[in-house]
Amino acid sequence: MSEEHPPQSTPASPSEARTTAEKNSKQKAGNGKKGRAPQNRRLYAALDLGTNNCRLLIVERDGNDGFRVRDGFSRIVRLGEGLERTGRLSDDAMNRTIAALRICASKIRRAGISRMRCVATEACRGAENGEAFIQRVKRETGLRLEIIDGKAEAELAAIGCGSLFNPDVDDIILFDIGGGSTEVSRMTRQPNNFFKLVDSASLPLGVVRLAERHAGEGPYEHGYEGMLDESETRLKDFMERQSDITDMARVQIIGTSGTVTTLAAVQLGLAKYDRNVVDGCTIAARDITRVIGDLRQLSRDELAENPCIGKERADLALAGCAVLEAIYRRWPVTQFSVADRGLREGLLMRMIRKDSRNGRHNARRNGRHNSKRGGRNRRRAQSDGQ
Repeated sequence: MSEEHPPQSTPASPSEARTTAEKNSKQKAGNGKKGRAPQNRRLYAALDLGTNNCRLLIVERDGNDGFRVRDGFSRIVRLGEGLERTGRLSDDAMNRTIAALRICASKIRRAGISRMRCVATEACRGAENGEAFIQRVKRETGLRLEIIDGKAEAELAAIGCGSLFNPDVDDIILFDIGGGSTEVSRMTRQPNNFFKLVDSASLPLGVVRLAERHAGEGPYEHGYEGMLDESETRLKDFMERQSDITDMARVQIIGTSGTVTTLAAVQLGLAKYDRNVVDGCTIAARDITRVIGDLRQLSRDELAENPCIGKERADLALAGCAVLEAIYRRWPVTQFSVADRGLREGLLMRMIRKDSRNGRHNARRNGRHNSKRGGRNRRRAQSDGQ
């Protein structure tokens, strides 16, 4: 399904969200209605369960199509750990994930959500026991997870990143390097300056999968070339379909993933990861390639010591670098746009837009109804006066 993506409101920063959440918490405690949102607020929740991460975002609608962040949660759960080898979700991985989902369910209940959508991606798509796990989640947490396909995942990421689209370019390449898969999409500018999704692909190039497939190739850095070769091979078909892209000055490349945001944070020299600095920034391609080269010289322990990478991502860092380098080799732009947003924001925008359309439709219908009723009343008054 093709979709056009207009500019969107930028979500509030996490610090703003925390401050507002604290105020809202105090207000709820004062009004005596624990666990319920005030009637004049519409809260939405989006949950994204991936191969590596479990992420929740709770927002309040702000204007017609915008929102402000009220609460969030993110935890590395490694749901897809060992999946490449066994084809199944392991008991340990499922237990870790259930524990994180219980926290999400508690936050959702306390917030008093108007609408929500919870989705699962590549790990549950590909696992033999993926559907059984979805049923277990429902029993143990009350959350209803929906397994979405790769195309839907790519579309939602595009919607979520819409506010970063540069209206002065002709084409946008958006990529999301996940734990189990990489989604890559092309948007082309239309005469109305909206961008239309014209092609997308979901590829088995997740960082967990790549790292597990190439883990045995000698010292840590030695596996990099194998990951890079595989990334180029799997990206080839999609890239060849975009062979009409020749002027890289008219192309914007946006990366939305832990890999890209982590590399940006490392390049910026942040003492710790800061979404306010990273989201929406642009990084020169030469700086990204330099950082990748530097990281390739480090051991796992040295990678873990970097505050923007940490122990939980140290063994996956180079896998993501390999995918990013494969993309850059095909589309050698001068800079990358970095997005700390994507699928969850796309889910939220889609729900909010639907409610906006329904609200406008109901307003028009009520207006027509009131007009007809007013006409009947006028005719009745005229009849009574005769």
